[in-house]
Amino acid sequence: MTILRAHAEQQYAEELQELQLHDTKPRPANWLLSPWAVATYILGGTLNNGFKIEPKYIGNGRLIEIAIATLTTDRALLLMGIPGTGKTWVSEHLAAAISGDSKLLVQGTAGTAEEAIRYGWNYASLIAKGPTTEALVSSPVMNAMKDGKVARVEELTRIPADVQDALITILSEKLLPIPELNDEVQAVEGFNVIATANDRDKGVNDLSSALKRRFNTVVLPLPHDAEQEVFIVHERVKKLGAALELPAEKPILEEIRRVVTIFRELRTGLSQDGKTKLKSPTSTLSTAEAISVMNSGIALAAHFGDGTVQATDIAASLTGAVIKDPNNDKTVWKEYLETVVKNRENWQDLYQACSAFN
Repeated sequence: MTILRAHAEQQYAEELQELQLHDTKPRPANWLLSPWAVATYILGGTLNNGFKIEPKYIGNGRLIEIAIATLTTDRALLLMGIPGTGKTWVSEHLAAAISGDSKLLVQGTAGTAEEAIRYGWNYASLIAKGPTTEALVSSPVMNAMKDGKVARVEELTRIPADVQDALITILSEKLLPIPELNDEVQAVEGFNVIATANDRDKGVNDLSSALKRRFNTVVLPLPHDAEQEVFIVHERVKKLGAALELPAEKPILEEIRRVVTIFRELRTGLSQDGKTKLKSPTSTLSTAEAISVMNSGIALAAHFGDGTVQATDIAASLTGAVIKDPNNDKTVWKEYLETVVKNRENWQDLYQACSAFN
């Protein structure tokens, strides 16, 4: 049976092993690698023996160094940014490089209960014997505290505010009280928390001031230029296409460049040449969404075309990425097609494909 998506520590096991073998710098307690080696794993590089480490994050390397330095202290790390800037991706790889385990995860939703962060109970045992150690069900955070590892809390601002605050004692006192057993769990050296959050989605719950003070915040921005974003999309599309075994040719770089250009223009509200002001849709049009558009195009070309990605293959997913609110975004998209795409040289195929679908 083939796993659809391996954990970071499984997918990049060879890189982590090589880094361990050649890492001679001091390592914090219970860290798999030194801070320098963790940064090399995330940002990429070449080891002394010529072994190449693939970059996991392409952007401002100083932000990654700040994030890693935060995790060497007693402060937790909060990765902020609009959807699609790679917060979850960076969080997973940081946990894999530091603890060798990215699976200690709490996925934040509007329905996340306090038990997901603290602990729960085996109710059959609880009814039969009352509160006992055997009846206790550890959360990923509790397990991370016991083992001195990094716990991840995804979409922290999606979690109800009263549940969020369950983290305050854990982060400040480094302990988790269990009053039912008159006991507590004290964090072992190496324990920390990486949380991710954004303030653009609907249903966001603001963090309390008390909880904010427990985190050092690093904001991950969108790529600062088009070529960097094109490179990121191209590399991720190649990786995902290989993992999903899509039988298409390599994605056409020009199609990626057109999708990235459209996203950047609509995000900034200005055409590439700076001559045309544009309305921006409600959608975030992130790098992650550009990757999704191209993957959908590859799948269409592979299974229902000749294997070569064309404008007709990306039109549907491109339109869907832009139009999130039919009442407003449809007008913005149509106006963009008519004022920019229609008049751009060699973009007639894309204009016709998107107009026909729209």
